Amino acid sequence: MQNKIFSANKTLNIRGSLMDLSKPKVMGILNVTPDSFYDGFRYTDEASILRQSEKMINEGADFIDVGGYSTRSGAEDISIDEERKRVLPAIEAIVKNFPEAILSVDTFRSAVAREAIQAGACLVNDVSGGELDPEMYSLISTLNVPYVMMHMRGTPQTMNRMTDYENPVKEMADYFHRKIFELQELGVKDIIIDPGFGFAKTAQQSFLLLSQLDYFKIFERPIMVGLSRKSMIWKTLKINPDDALDGTTALNTIALLKGASILRVHDVREAREVLELVQQLDFDK
Repeated sequence: MQNKIFSANKTLNIRGSLMDLSKPKVMGILNVTPDSFYDGFRYTDEASILRQSEKMINEGADFIDVGGYSTRSGAEDISIDEERKRVLPAIEAIVKNFPEAILSVDTFRSAVAREAIQAGACLVNDVSGGELDPEMYSLISTLNVPYVMMHMRGTPQTMNRMTDYENPVKEMADYFHRKIFELQELGVKDIIIDPGFGFAKTAQQSFLLLSQLDYFKIFERPIMVGLSRKSMIWKTLKINPDDALDGTTALNTIALLKGASILRVHDVREAREVLELVQQLDFDK
């Protein structure tokens, strides 16, 4: 019997093949920046990048998301050239050593996205939803690759000062409605939405969004959630990011029950275990 928790009939076109999202997927995070809030300096040379990529692949990652621009609150802005120097060699090395890997590039810059796709990535994960680069949408329509559209206000440098919502869920629904329409008008078919937990949102607002995540099913698009070791977890529990795996697992479980299609995580094995366990549930029985 088909599991009724997860949304059916969702696919992504990956290199000409359809990926079925009726069973949610796991996206492993590979930050190739020294300024990450959790794993900075860990994966800044080719050997460590390949070791971590192999580990995530072996643990069941469906995607590896490569990012060279830190989007933690207050992170330093870097040039496009610096982002290129971090991201492109990493993608090229992973493609060469693990050609079966499905790579995503985590960038809001169309120039970096274009070169990353040319280097072998096949999905663009944009934390700004196209707000920070007016060329991004036209590029995505030309590349014909899946696009993750996250909700954020401002920039990583200013977002913490932009949390004044009257109704966060409604305002985000309006945002996604407008953005999906713009992309569809350009012929973009594979659109994934991401609420952007912690991006221009307080912890309380992020928990509210998680509790109402299933509302965003109205768009009939895959929903990606990035809750992994976020400050909403470790600040609430009065711990630090290194100790936030249990909290991440708990919130990922809730996200799956609320309709998430992709879990973006630092810890692939644990996310895969959550997915397998939640899949055993069937509330229609």
